[in-house]
Amino acid sequence: MGRIVAVSYVSLDGVFEEPAWSGPYFNDELGQWQSENLREADVMLLGRKTYEGFKEAWPKMEAETGWFGEKMNGMPKRVATTTLTEPEWNATFIAGDVAEAARELKAGSEKVLINGSASLINYLTRHNLIDEYRIMIYPVVVGAGRKLWDEGTTVALTVSSSFVTKTGVAVLTYLPA
Repeated sequence: MGRIVAVSYVSLDGVFEEPAWSGPYFNDELGQWQSENLREADVMLLGRKTYEGFKEAWPKMEAETGWFGEKMNGMPKRVATTTLTEPEWNATFIAGDVAEAARELKAGSEKVLINGSASLINYLTRHNLIDEYRIMIYPVVVGAGRKLWDEGTTVALTVSSSFVTKTGVAVLTYLPA
């Protein structure tokens, strides 16, 4: 049975978008943790905005990021979009019901990784399709910006593991309760 794991950066006040504020806190501990997340994944499931940003950035970073960049660029991606028509960067666009496509991925043996993609995370949460949430809470208050959780999204979670990096980032892994 497949699994869907969502990985997110959030500020202390819950801001999710444009995490340039995370840079000063990134260290080897987080690099290792992110490497483990990617290493265990078979396919990425992305929303359109994250896909477009990653598609522009990662091909330029492969040389400096080694195997991580090679895997990011080479692994298959499934993209939830109603507006894009020409898939690139090893992508397949999801036509139709995204929840059904996620159920099909889970029915297989693939380990699915969602990075970013707040709208997709909220949608799949409302359909009880995410098996694990891995959230990095950064010790910074951004003050404004899109929050990870949309109004109306509710989910009860239990902590399955946690640690705090030397730079103060709380890394929490949650399972649906």
